[in-house]
Amino acid sequence: MENNILKSLDRLKVEGSRTDSIRTIKHIPPKQGRYKEYPSDIHTSLEKAFKKKGFSKLYTHQFLSWQKSQENKNIVVVTPTASGKTLCYNLPVLDSLLKDSSSRSIYLFPTKALSQDQKSELDETIKLLPEEIRIFTYDGDTPQDARKAIRARGHIIITNPDMLHTGILPHHTKWIKLFKNLKYIVIDELHNYRGIFGSHLANILRRLKRIAHFYGSSPRFILCTATIANPVEMAEKTIEEPVSLIDENGAPSGEKYFIFYNPPVVNKYLGIRRSYVGEARSVASVFLKNKLQTIVFAQSRLITEVLLTYLKRDFEDNIKNKGLIRGYRGGYLPKKRREIEKNLRQGKIRGVVSTNALELGIDIGSLDVAILAGYPGTISSTWQRSGRAGRKTDASAAVLVASSSPLDQFIINNPDYFFSKNPEKALINPDNLSILVNHIECAIFELPFKDGEKFGNINIDDILQFLEDENLAMHSNGKWYWTSEAYPADEVSLRSISSDNFVVVDLTQKTEVIAEVDFTSALTALHPKAIYICEGEQYYVEKLDFEQRKAYVKKTDVDYYTDAIDYTKIKILEEFDQKQVKKSRISHGEVHVATQVVGFKKIKFHTMENVGAGELTLPQNEMHTTAYWVTIPASILKSLSFSAEQKINGLFGLSYCLHHVSPLFMMCDLHDIGVSVGDNSTGKSVPPRDIRLKLAKEEKPIDFSQEDFEPNIFIYDNFPGGIGLSPSLFELDDTLLEYCLKTIQSCPCQEGCPSCVGPTRESGAFAKQVALNILKKILSL
Repeated sequence: MENNILKSLDRLKVEGSRTDSIRTIKHIPPKQGRYKEYPSDIHTSLEKAFKKKGFSKLYTHQFLSWQKSQENKNIVVVTPTASGKTLCYNLPVLDSLLKDSSSRSIYLFPTKALSQDQKSELDETIKLLPEEIRIFTYDGDTPQDARKAIRARGHIIITNPDMLHTGILPHHTKWIKLFKNLKYIVIDELHNYRGIFGSHLANILRRLKRIAHFYGSSPRFILCTATIANPVEMAEKTIEEPVSLIDENGAPSGEKYFIFYNPPVVNKYLGIRRSYVGEARSVASVFLKNKLQTIVFAQSRLITEVLLTYLKRDFEDNIKNKGLIRGYRGGYLPKKRREIEKNLRQGKIRGVVSTNALELGIDIGSLDVAILAGYPGTISSTWQRSGRAGRKTDASAAVLVASSSPLDQFIINNPDYFFSKNPEKALINPDNLSILVNHIECAIFELPFKDGEKFGNINIDDILQFLEDENLAMHSNGKWYWTSEAYPADEVSLRSISSDNFVVVDLTQKTEVIAEVDFTSALTALHPKAIYICEGEQYYVEKLDFEQRKAYVKKTDVDYYTDAIDYTKIKILEEFDQKQVKKSRISHGEVHVATQVVGFKKIKFHTMENVGAGELTLPQNEMHTTAYWVTIPASILKSLSFSAEQKINGLFGLSYCLHHVSPLFMMCDLHDIGVSVGDNSTGKSVPPRDIRLKLAKEEKPIDFSQEDFEPNIFIYDNFPGGIGLSPSLFELDDTLLEYCLKTIQSCPCQEGCPSCVGPTRESGAFAKQVALNILKKILSL
């Protein structure tokens, strides 16, 4: 297998030398494991069982995890993918059960797929033990007739935050045995709980601990995460208790080759590179042809399906090869996902194209190669995805194929920054008011609040009074009671702005549901006349039923896909703070954001040409959130020798760069933050170029007076209430602006391109020159 990897790398080097595509090849040598003998206080039968499974000794981090857990400490284990973190929690949990059969534990995983995977691992160990230990998965797929037995008999309950939130905590009186004897709570993949999801989880744990305390238990926490910069801070903010850090990785690893691949420039004047999607296809083909099992990570569901379509055409040329290349993403039905996972483990699938759904530790066997079509947005996610290849001690390869975005280009052209940089911080905000109020409603439904009782560390008197004013709660005899007939947990979505997902209904032959799409994505992916792609099949969206949350589609076969055009309007509600930075002003505060899909483009496969467009009028999506904004003084704009339209083009070019460079300083994905340009003097939003051109054709020109036009460029948290992303930009002072200047200056294009201020067709004439001039004047250069 190593020979095939080296052979593939030689082929890539030949191609790369012709086009100057390979920017670096980092060789990571193999690492010897460091071991410890099993401690004497582990239950004898458990030690025998693990040794039968091939774990003759413990890695050093597994040994340290055991020690701290026996000292009744909360621990957070921070080691790379495939380093044996599972044993760090299975060892103390199973030991406690063998020594006390009344002991109970909860395992929390972010997805159902990961829960099923971990149950299989536990079942293998349980079979080797003489005592009966009952492990059950409790999620939305658990049959109703099995739930009573699980509640009564389960020693270990494997679930996810969603089911804990809606199915367990509100019904705690049926789970008395669990909460009365709860000893351990295991939270795996902690890094996955950043942002909105993690903020919800912290509040769910506040509710869980409150119920456990009511029944007389005080569980310990075992948390596991991939490498992040602030594991202790993140863990302590999540559980609101002290934690001990275990980060001495003792696991062995095979050698790895990490390649940074930049698609070649095909138009130096415009700075246009070959499509990173097409280049990822070519790179994947090199390894797949050498029979190396390969995973390709794409940045979105759409790109996943586009790449899948390409690779199926390349490798499924006859009936014998049918199913050799598969797709994997959220929206596929559970049965289909389980089948794909199983066939990957058994080696029946040679290649899989996935969103981040396979970034987590689901067992899909030992893959040989990981290809990342686009930078995932964080250093941590990049290492996590690359770690899906080489999960044993064999040699493996990982290839990062950069897109044309400024962030990708910065990373690909600065490999030392990537390989030497500490991973980013994971951010959550459990005290986000909208999230907090939602969970206090759930908590008061579960147990009445006593006067003066806190929720976690938060004083909630005002919120309880608010709930009473809204006729949702009542105060009586020193306690607050839930009085509404509503079931509050059902109204709270943990992962998206709205809990109302859309189902995709295929009308081609028989009416059947083929996928599910979250509310926010539905507006851009399922609008009328959209091309929706699922498992490489194209579907034309005939109707979007907004009220019923359904999209009706029929199979089609076209040579293009669709990309929605939206228009965001921002209004400042409250300015929290501001400061002068060189010759500009930066601020952060609360804003109202209204986004509307107003049209779509048709993008041709392979060439990525714009081959058509259409108009749409969909309902607005509105929210209050937090934002960072930089104000460009009117005096700077007046001093520029460009037309009014060109100056606006430059502002949008600068906003494009700010949006794409910002994630360098925050552990977030690009879609976690939004960008908009507004007029500080009038409070109006400046529409993007597509809409300005449309208005111009309708003889409705937009007139911004050059005397007092003082624009704001907003970077906002793409979640109601905000989760602490944009305030972190405010703390950077002029650093963000300096990075934008370096990014634009280092780009070889003349007029603007996707690597700096956006393609000229999108940003408009002279966007690059105006953006550069604005930054230089702000920074006094």
